[in-house]
Amino acid sequence: MTSKLELQDALQEAIRQNDTLRKNTLRMALTSIRMAEDRKRDQLDEDEIIGVLQKELKSLQETAADAQQAGRPELAEQAHAQIEILEEYLPQQMTQEELEELARQAIEQVGAESPREMGQVMKVLVPKLKGRATGEEASLVVRRLLQ
Repeated sequence: MTSKLELQDALQEAIRQNDTLRKNTLRMALTSIRMAEDRKRDQLDEDEIIGVLQKELKSLQETAADAQQAGRPELAEQAHAQIEILEEYLPQQMTQEELEELARQAIEQVGAESPREMGQVMKVLVPKLKGRATGEEASLVVRRLLQ
């Protein structure tokens, strides 16, 4: 799991190694975590830190896509490199099969039979994901299974 201390240690190591890309990426992530802590007015727990890192990851993915469309391959490459760095600090993503199995269990637990009961299934499923899959991915799987 990722902790704020682990990120800070990695930042110090990147500074010692003079790894500019890693240093800038980790600073960006730590700044986002600090801003979230300021908004919450308390320390973030592991799940909240993972959530912040996932938001940063999504932002970088959008940046890479926008740069690619704008004909700026160097910016897209930089964003992809930053994505790789952030992914090191996130939990291993679930496979499609694992996600489907969890979704089937949640559907069975709730007793859902139609897409109208999707909200109840998601309430059970989302806490089990723990940053290993996005809510969007989970909702697509649940919707497909309920149809």
